[in-house]
Amino acid sequence: MIHARGLTRTFETRRGRDKVTLTAVDGVDIDVEDGEIVGFLGPNGAGKTTTLKMLTTLLKPTSGGATVAGHDVATDPVAVRQSIGYVSQSGAVSGEARAGDEIVDHALLYGIPRARAVARGQELMEQFDLPGIWSRQAKTLSGGQRRRLDIAMGLIHDPRLIFLDEPTTGLDPQARANLWAHISGLRTGLGSTVFLTTHYLDEADALCDRIFVIDHGQIVASDTPDHLKRAVRGDLIELTVAESGGLSEASQQLAGLDGANELSSSELVVSARIPNAGSALPGLLKRLDAAGVELAAVEVRRPTLDDVFLTLTGRSLRDDDAA
Repeated sequence: MIHARGLTRTFETRRGRDKVTLTAVDGVDIDVEDGEIVGFLGPNGAGKTTTLKMLTTLLKPTSGGATVAGHDVATDPVAVRQSIGYVSQSGAVSGEARAGDEIVDHALLYGIPRARAVARGQELMEQFDLPGIWSRQAKTLSGGQRRRLDIAMGLIHDPRLIFLDEPTTGLDPQARANLWAHISGLRTGLGSTVFLTTHYLDEADALCDRIFVIDHGQIVASDTPDHLKRAVRGDLIELTVAESGGLSEASQQLAGLDGANELSSSELVVSARIPNAGSALPGLLKRLDAAGVELAAVEVRRPTLDDVFLTLTGRSLRDDDAA
């Protein structure tokens, strides 16, 4: 469904009097198969948006190329646009327009007859749990309703592939969870392929079959969420001692576990990553008790996608000042 090879985009800018070439995307390879839900993640400034714009024909590659839904993004952009749905982060719904008019007008742009557009629009309204909003102005809808309306507009022409750019940004937790169910239904109910960009790691974990991680314009990882998390070196054990005098002993015992890595301590807390922490923890607690170390708290956390990001890029996905 998406096959990109060596996709590259550079921009010319100036630093003082000098002209400088900046590489936003640097030789990206991407393969997405029919029926997949794929996540595309990266810190701010990593090249995520530029890549998305090239795949949706909003920006021409400087070099390399890609086919999307069987069409070349450089030589046949019109066919690409006819074959995909694109829901931008900012949305496409006018606050003053009525919801039904918006979806029908969007369909007319694709050459769909009005009667078919109305029927298809009402069908999508039902599928996306939007009853009774056909004649309402978009500005009267909740955030979750507007995002579902955006997705319905992106599906009005029955695209084989839909791009969702940060679809749940700004929604409350309940609205996000509701939209997740609808996004999953794009594949199970409609057979769509979904290319999803998001800053919510739990969202990517819950929805995506595979994840591409981009940083500094290059793909640094591509795998299932589970496999990516397994690449992080162990579970995190965090011990909080009741008194500062026990911190040294707790650190030594934790460091002595097989495969212990990333040991750190501060004030009353010491932590480390341990392979198979669940099996190592009982013996550790017995030794600490025998040594007279009183613990105020013990936490064991499985690796998360944020841990994956920190391991791969040295920064969090949500770093606002990422370059």
